[in-house]
Amino acid sequence: MRIFKNINGKLSLLHDKPFEKERYLQNLFEKNLSKITDYHFISSEFTIKNSRIDTLAFDPENNSFVIIEYKRSQNISVIDQGISYLNLMLEYKADFIIEYNEKKNKNLKRSDVDWSQSKVIFISSSFTDFQIQASNFKDLPIELWTVKQFEDGIIYVSSIKKSKASPSINSIKNKGEINTLKELKVYSEEDHLKDKSEDIQDLYMTFKNAILNLNNDINIEPKKLYMVFKTERNIAAIHLQKKALKLWINLVSGKLDDPKNLARDVSQTGHWGTGDYELLIEDSKNLEYIMSLVKQAL
Repeated sequence: MRIFKNINGKLSLLHDKPFEKERYLQNLFEKNLSKITDYHFISSEFTIKNSRIDTLAFDPENNSFVIIEYKRSQNISVIDQGISYLNLMLEYKADFIIEYNEKKNKNLKRSDVDWSQSKVIFISSSFTDFQIQASNFKDLPIELWTVKQFEDGIIYVSSIKKSKASPSINSIKNKGEINTLKELKVYSEEDHLKDKSEDIQDLYMTFKNAILNLNNDINIEPKKLYMVFKTERNIAAIHLQKKALKLWINLVSGKLDDPKNLARDVSQTGHWGTGDYELLIEDSKNLEYIMSLVKQAL
């Protein structure tokens, strides 16, 4: 990856600057977590059973906990550490609930949390090929994010996508601590398509491809109830119904320019997905116009 600065039409290459201390990177992320991600910061250096978690966060979209670890050294096994933390969370759920309630001054209950959506994120300036391959299971809730620092205070954050042909963790679930992660569930696009009619599947594929064509950096992240389309932040979400699609656009109320009034403001009502605008889609006749709405969330 090469990043340039445009100075009057002349490109100047920006050189990356390594993070001197892991703690600096951690502080940077924790102070700006809501800008970098959709997660809420809970606490730093959360200690449980002789293990210290760098950053504990909460994902309000999935109602689940997120553990974030920062690494300057490449001499670690992210798969072993990640699985260990996931097991720790599932074994000591009450401790995570108490930490959340004390730090956020709320009354979160164990039943409010979707523990199946728990995940661990490792953040580093780079990862080895072995680390990337070791975590390349489509249904393993361990993510690798790279962060680079450049001249002029420029920070670049990107998640490493798992390959489309990545295997299932089920193939090695009889090994070690992995066997205890059966409570976790990483959803796939196939989970949402398998019981839907051919017409709905075709309609979804039409809108899916149209959204992906809006920007090369858009990826799909299947959730429990819907599919999210995102770059680093959510753009839109689609839920497949029996006879229609529900699409949510990730813009706050009052920010969508919708002269045809196709989108419904659901900011004051309960709804799935992120964003305050919802569309019920039964066919593709307004595809181009709807894409003009979705594009506003980019």
